[in-house]
Amino acid sequence: MILYLHGFRSSPRSMKARLMAERMVTLGLEQQWLCPQLPASPKLAMEQVLSLIEGVPASELRIVGSSLGGYYATWLAERLGCPAVLLNPAVVPLKDLDKHVGVTTAYHSDEPFEFKREYIDELRALAVAKITEPQCYLLLAATGDEVLDYRDMVAHYAGAQQHIIEGSDHGISEFANYLDEVLAFCGIGAKS
Repeated sequence: MILYLHGFRSSPRSMKARLMAERMVTLGLEQQWLCPQLPASPKLAMEQVLSLIEGVPASELRIVGSSLGGYYATWLAERLGCPAVLLNPAVVPLKDLDKHVGVTTAYHSDEPFEFKREYIDELRALAVAKITEPQCYLLLAATGDEVLDYRDMVAHYAGAQQHIIEGSDHGISEFANYLDEVLAFCGIGAKS
């Protein structure tokens, strides 16, 4: 089972989520794919995810998280003891998200997106100071990420398998080039 967690203000309609979903369908594994729309509240997001994966053994679960979804994926991987792939993950979102308090829209729709100040405390409760099983992580970090500093990612996931992408951007625009690597880490063979 692959659980994909999108980033802040994002959705299952993000480019990376769609590419992964399409590949899972191509491989006939759509029943092994979960990509929920996460609420703005980190507490509610993690409650929703834990409910969705209830009964899935950690040995059968792989989490892929992008940006803030990577922060969530790290908390879940540490809590559940399952592998995780992190795509330009937020390491310390508390320092960056204060400026986003208020109402805006989601990236892939005109739906309102409200980020409340108390959500920052909810994020703090999910902080992982140091990963405990580096071998359970694959980090894809772009040096050209315009939102987050890849060096923070490299340091936080020290000892993990790391693929540093020269250039690129926060969304990893050429993610299709890395899809096979991500799926292989999740235990899924590469096929087109």
